[in-house]
Formats: sequence, structure tokens, C-alpha cells
Amino acid sequence: MKVSEEILKMIPYKPGKPISETQREYGLKFVHKLASNENPLGMSPRAIKAVQDALGSLHRYPDASCFELIQKISEVWQVPRLSITVGNGSDELIDLLVRIYCEPGDSIVTSEAAFVAYSVRAAASRVKVHQIPMTQTYGADLEAIAEYLSKNRVKDRAKIVFLANPNNPTGTYVSDIEIQSFLQRFGNDENLLIVFDEAYTEFVRASDYKSTQEYLKKYSNVIVLKTLSKVYGLAGLRVGVMLAPPETIDLVNRVRTPFNVNELAQVAAIAALDDFDFIEATCKATWQGLDYFYAELKKMGLPYIESQGNFVMFDTLRDVKEVDSALLKKGVILRPILNYGFKTQIRMSVGSETENQIAIKTLQEVLKEIPKIK
Repeated sequence: MKVSEEILKMIPYKPGKPISETQREYGLKFVHKLASNENPLGMSPRAIKAVQDALGSLHRYPDASCFELIQKISEVWQVPRLSITVGNGSDELIDLLVRIYCEPGDSIVTSEAAFVAYSVRAAASRVKVHQIPMTQTYGADLEAIAEYLSKNRVKDRAKIVFLANPNNPTGTYVSDIEIQSFLQRFGNDENLLIVFDEAYTEFVRASDYKSTQEYLKKYSNVIVLKTLSKVYGLAGLRVGVMLAPPETIDLVNRVRTPFNVNELAQVAAIAALDDFDFIEATCKATWQGLDYFYAELKKMGLPYIESQGNFVMFDTLRDVKEVDSALLKKGVILRPILNYGFKTQIRMSVGSETENQIAIKTLQEVLKEIPKIK
């Protein structure tokens, strides 16, 4: 049976290397993974208890409407219930938006080096992707995106703009002033969706950053995606959240599969949303870890980007394949980002204090063994 060229040319999303696989492959007893931007403190104690309490009812189907979870999100984030839906991670919600609003031959617009899921989901729906070059400081160039849309959106059938803010893997962000300027030009455009992916917003320390959640009331074509995988520590349970106009929420709810968020994920998310002490502790540990990384990378003379996420992208000044291979043999998993076009850079997530120290020590050892690229 013939398969479309778009599917055959797809490069699937490659997740971070699992600890168990690394142990098997290299015969290691201890492996330290700082590759997938996971919570360094683990999971909220309240969420753990909620999951334990729910184990006895798993013979029942979960609430397909996620009523209690959506009610909790509404209370905590101050968003009307009708403007909220949830998915099996943000990835599912990205996929649903592309499937609902785009037809084969349409296109999405995003930044160069943006979260790869946008391109993967678009390709799966036979939708083209236009990546606008980033700035010299590795940030999304909203002005360039605006110029592209002004000149090419009709010809290229551009339907959705995806903007990760902060961005993974670079850790860069777009300021509120830049976003306001962009929305003044394209906000309330009935033929264009503007999707802000805010997976890392809780970690931001930049004073000129602002969540776009407040623009939901002003602009009818703004959508905000959030996740409970990062600061809330529920990566293994997969809970993504969409904040959008009720009309969009209605369409997404028609298309999403029944029971897409399982029972354990729902009860854990409800508990985690209320665990403000855990959220505060996570942010504190993340910021301390980032500052430690910055100081050590500076000592090693490795260029890095100050990150607004829970990770840092830095330049090894060496062939990143060699660096990655050497680190794995010593039991440290970082994230090479060759799929984004970075041949010498690598991404390092914040782990526990001990994991951070081991990662830096191992990195120092490995870099002594591998020559710099001239």
C-alpha cells in the first residue's frame, strides 16, 4: 500500500535516552540522567499520595470529561472552565490543533530551533512547516515571523503560528513587549491561530517576560499550552493543558479520544496543582542548579545561554557526538541536539545537587580527552 511522501520523509521525535537502556548498553550500575528536563525533586508528595489512594479504583474508566481536574485548573489559574481542556501531554494538543485547523497543503509557521513536536505533528497531517531563522542570540525572531506572514501567509496557506516561550532547547524567550507588538498586528485574525507553548513559564526569571494567558480575553485567536510535566513533576503521567476560546475548546473536545487522560494522571494533577510548597521548592532547586552550571561552564570556558527553563544549552566546542558517547560510557546522559542543527552544542537539565556535581565532574573529564574543533 502506498504511503505519502510526507510520512516517509518524517524524522520521528527522539526522546532522551532511558537510564535502563544506557545501563544495558554500557554495563553500568549507576547512571545519571540530565537529558529530559524532568523535575529534580521528583513528584509532588501530595500527588504521590493521591495516586496511591486511587490504585484501588483502576478497574473503572476515568472521567472522560476530566471534570474535577478542569475545575481545579480553573480555580488555580483563574481561567473559565469553558476555556480549558486537557490532553495526554501537550504533544496531543499540538497534534489536535494541526488536525482540526489545517488541511493537507496548508502550513504552520514557527521559529528555527523551536520544539520539534510542531514539525513532527504537522508532517503527520501532510502540513508544511515554515521555520523562520532565529536571532543571533538564539531567540525566536517575532519581527521576522511577522514580516513573513505579511508577505507569504496567503500564498503559503499559513494557518497556525507556534511559539514556544520559553523555548526548548535554547532556553531563550520573547519579551512581553515583542509579543504585544506581534498581537497588535495579528491578534483577532480569524484566519490565523497564534499558539504560545508555555511549558517552562514557571521557571522564568527574566523581568520582561509575561505569560500570554492574560491575552486570552483580548484576542480571539490566541491559544496557550501548558504542561504538568515540568514544575509539577508529572512527566510520567502525561498531562497537558490548553487554554483557549470556548469555540476552540469545543472543537478539540470533539476530536480528542475518550479517556485520553488516565485516572492516575487526573488525581495526581489535581493534587499537584495545590502543592504550592513543592512548586516553590522546585523553582528554588532549579535556579540554584542553573547558577551552579553557569559558574562551572564559565570556568571551563564553554559558551552558554542563560536559560529561562530548567536546563541549559551550551557549546562543547567539540564534536558533540564524541562528547555524548564519552559521557554515556561514564554513566551521564545529556541531550545532544543535532536534530535542531547544533553540531557542537548539548543540553543539560538541572538534576539533584549530587547529579549536577557528577555531571560537571564527568564533563570536565571528558572534555580533556576530546580535542576542540578548530
